[in-house]
Amino acid sequence: MDVDVFDPRVFARGVPHEELRHLRDTAPVSWQDEHEVGVWPAGPGFWAVTRHADVRHVLRTPGDFSSHLGATQIRDPDPADLPFIRRMVLNMDPPEQVRLRTLVTGAFTRRRLERFAGDVARRARDALAAAVAAGRCDLPADVTDDLPLQNLCDLLGVPHADRALLKAWTDRVIGYQDPEHARVVTDAGGRPVNPRSPAQLADMFGYADELAAHKRRHPADDVLTALVQAEVDGERLTGPELQMFFFLLVVAGNDTVRSALPGAVLTLLAHPAEHARLRADPGLLPTAVEELLRLHPPVLTFRRTATRDLELGGARIAAGDKVVVYHCSANADERAFADPGRCDLARTPNDHLSFGQGPHLCLGAAFARLQMRAFLTAFLALPAPEPDGAPRRLTSNFINGITHLPLRWGKPGRAAT
Repeated sequence: MDVDVFDPRVFARGVPHEELRHLRDTAPVSWQDEHEVGVWPAGPGFWAVTRHADVRHVLRTPGDFSSHLGATQIRDPDPADLPFIRRMVLNMDPPEQVRLRTLVTGAFTRRRLERFAGDVARRARDALAAAVAAGRCDLPADVTDDLPLQNLCDLLGVPHADRALLKAWTDRVIGYQDPEHARVVTDAGGRPVNPRSPAQLADMFGYADELAAHKRRHPADDVLTALVQAEVDGERLTGPELQMFFFLLVVAGNDTVRSALPGAVLTLLAHPAEHARLRADPGLLPTAVEELLRLHPPVLTFRRTATRDLELGGARIAAGDKVVVYHCSANADERAFADPGRCDLARTPNDHLSFGQGPHLCLGAAFARLQMRAFLTAFLALPAPEPDGAPRRLTSNFINGITHLPLRWGKPGRAAT
């Protein structure tokens, strides 16, 4: 079997589970060519890590598999951009990563998150009720693209009127491979510029600086105020560190939930017996959330770079090689999950890796779970929808996004949104 799990167009057709299973069985750490795709040039290639135990090991062993050396996306950044990109905690290794994460962990207290629970639940109820009243909707466009943005604005302390800016920045960074969202910018030589480069993020960073200055003058009970005030052993976040945290929270904090919500609905519609089971027993919701995250992980892959010559899964990896872990494959590994293709909303234990593992375990995982519980509670309280057309997936080998999911309630022909 000729297996290509690099091409983002492969994932636009859905997670290639058969190909990933073949790799897990025959070449759990396999070399993948990083070929030219559209305007984006070929790269040097990378090792794809597909088994649960190996993915977990890579994520938990930053001394061997670095986030700092080449950052965390498959495509290599411009070498000139690397020093700036490395200021983001996502692209750091311990001990520097631990210092920065310690500075910001206090911003994500349980008290602060739970303070928003009522508003999160109300928004979900109102948005879904409006969709049901209209008779049909495109779930991402009409409901789940905006919900996480509103919740994120509250958490960060961003004016709600500015949430369109946050969506545009997220689409630019996450959707750069997707025909619907791509806005290719080229340099003087006609080469495409990575949308994560500092030059392409200047408008976002300028906004972050202005908002941080406002929070210093007018502190509030929000995450951005907590970040500008955070201090450990006399140290505070530098201006560039604060910019990169704003980037991380806006993009990851938005797109993780934005992908998980329609992914959960699509999974439930594909498993009507489990959908009915959850409707009959809402007490299953905590384990259901974990199973839905396992079956539809918001993030498909993350990259590391080998710090030394080593062996993993039978492959000999050289220092400097790119090593890409496949969360979507680890979550379907028969060695870690009994009958992994089956949706079991009561599955326990459920050691999925959708929020990562090790020092880079997702900072916003608790807020993402809170939003998923609120959304699914509202969804289950309303009549069950039916598909109203084929879903469309994001063209990406990074985010497991769903850009369109047409649904209808009641008979065809009812008023549309």
